Amino acid sequence: MTSVVPRFAVIGNPIAHSRSPRIHGLFGASLGVALDYQPLLCPLDGFPALIQQLRDQGYAGANVTLPFKSEAIACATGASVSAAECGASNTLSFRSVDIYADNTDGSGLVRDLRINHRFDLDGARVLLLGAGGAARGVVGSLLRAGVAQLDLFNRTRKRADDIVTTFARLAAQQAVPIASVSDSPLTDNEYNLVINATSAGLSERAPALPTARYSEGALAYDMVYGRETAFMHEARRAGARVADGLGMLVEQAADAFEIWHGARPATANVMATVREDLRAESRK
Repeated sequence: MTSVVPRFAVIGNPIAHSRSPRIHGLFGASLGVALDYQPLLCPLDGFPALIQQLRDQGYAGANVTLPFKSEAIACATGASVSAAECGASNTLSFRSVDIYADNTDGSGLVRDLRINHRFDLDGARVLLLGAGGAARGVVGSLLRAGVAQLDLFNRTRKRADDIVTTFARLAAQQAVPIASVSDSPLTDNEYNLVINATSAGLSERAPALPTARYSEGALAYDMVYGRETAFMHEARRAGARVADGLGMLVEQAADAFEIWHGARPATANVMATVREDLRAESRK
């Protein structure tokens, strides 16, 4: 009797650039788990219809990337704490008549910082740049990770204020001061960790971001991966060590894999393989 290979997808617009099929394929091979994982380009107005189509076709789940993470949780019948508190989902599981939403972005970031970069989040003073979905998806995990302070900066300050309001109760429970800040206070504080969650790294131009003061041994982390961004270049000049977001990408994928398959794959070799893929592509 032939066993049925579970089917998964990553949904986005655009989607051709996605590394998720490669990553999940490597995970499956490492654990002997057979799976069918495909990238799917979704029309901007077609997300609910595509989800219904996948369910009708017997898919087991889907990863969700821009710009559909908010729609993903809206179509779910249940959600994890991480997805519910940020109002977005990057991982859907199709369970009989239910759709369960999760968000592994924050856990992926924290694990990458702690394990792969050996960064001690306990007591860290953190500045998060940006107030879009990428930033919102990691705030809860950062607050639970033991940081001492979390400041948010966004050019449109109201969006940062909205995130502070959303997470005020959790911040109080964790006894972590959280605030939105303007340009001027950034030079008054020294940060152990500055995270760029804006899209500035996708542009070759220098990002329109404020200049932060880095403490000794500080880390500047750009969620964009596969390139030395202008943000990273400026941080290196300021004396900080730098990291891109490839580790976060792989770690959040490993969390999603575990949700679906019940086993968490090792990530170091997969990160090295995808990094080499990126180098090879850059040489073409």
